[in-house]
Amino acid sequence: MISRSMLGGVWRYRGFIAGSVRREFQAKYRNSLLGAAWTILNPLAMIVVYTVIFSQVMGTRLQGSTGHFAYSIYLCAGVLTWGLFAEITSRGQNVFLENANLIKKLQFPRICLPIVVVLNALVNFAIIFGLFTVFLAVSGSFPGWSYLALVPVLGVLVLFAIGLAMILGVLNVFFRDVGQFFAIVLQFWFWFTPVVYPATALPQDIRPLLAWNPMAAVVQACQGVLLDGRLPHWKGLVPVTVLALLFCALGMHLFRKRAGEMVDEL
Repeated sequence: MISRSMLGGVWRYRGFIAGSVRREFQAKYRNSLLGAAWTILNPLAMIVVYTVIFSQVMGTRLQGSTGHFAYSIYLCAGVLTWGLFAEITSRGQNVFLENANLIKKLQFPRICLPIVVVLNALVNFAIIFGLFTVFLAVSGSFPGWSYLALVPVLGVLVLFAIGLAMILGVLNVFFRDVGQFFAIVLQFWFWFTPVVYPATALPQDIRPLLAWNPMAAVVQACQGVLLDGRLPHWKGLVPVTVLALLFCALGMHLFRKRAGEMVDEL
C-alpha cells in the first residue's frame, strides 16, 4: 500500500511531522490562563460527569453488570473509542483543504499531512484514556491482563479510520459535498453504534443489522474488555479488519493517482 520511496520521504520529513504535531498541540491552549492543564481538566470533567451523574441515573439499566460504576465505564469506553475514530475521520476528510496554502507553497510528501492528523488524535486519546485508566485502577475496576487486548483492537480502529479518512480526504478535494455529507452520516452512525446504550436495548429485529456496522464490533470489544475484563471475540473483528485493509489500499491508490491533480483543485 505504501511504497518504499514514500516511506523514505516520510522518514526524511519526520522533523516536519513532529513539529506539526507539537505546534498544533501548543496552539490548542495558547493564550489560555491554565495552558496545557486543560488537557487534563477537560477529560477529567467528562469522566466525573459520566461517573457521578450517569452511574446514578443509568446504572440500573445495564443488564448483567452490578458494579456501581458499570454504566459510566461502559459509556466512557464507548465514547472514548468512538471519539478517536471520529476525530481521525472528521479531521482527515479536510486535511488537504485546510493545508491548501502549505501544499501549494512547499514541496514535501503530502502523505505527511494525514500522518500528522492521526498522531494528533492519538496524543489526545492517550491523555484522556490514560486518565480513564487511572480512574479504573482507583475505583477497583481495572480489568487486569485483558487490558492488553485493547492494543490490537485499537490498532484495527485506527487502521479503519485512516483508510476511510484518506478516501474522504481525496474525494473532498474534488467534491466538496463529501465532507458535508459525511458529517451527517457520522451522526447517524454514532447512534446506530452501541456507544451510549447496550445492544440488548435494540429491538430484536434490529440487532442483526449491527453485524453490518464495522464500528459496532470494535466498540463492543473495548467495552467488553474494560467493563467485564472479557477478551474480544476475535472472529467478530475479522470483517472490520479486512475492510480496514481494503480502505487503506483504496485510499492510497486514490492518493497516488490524484495527488498531482489536487494541487490544481486546491
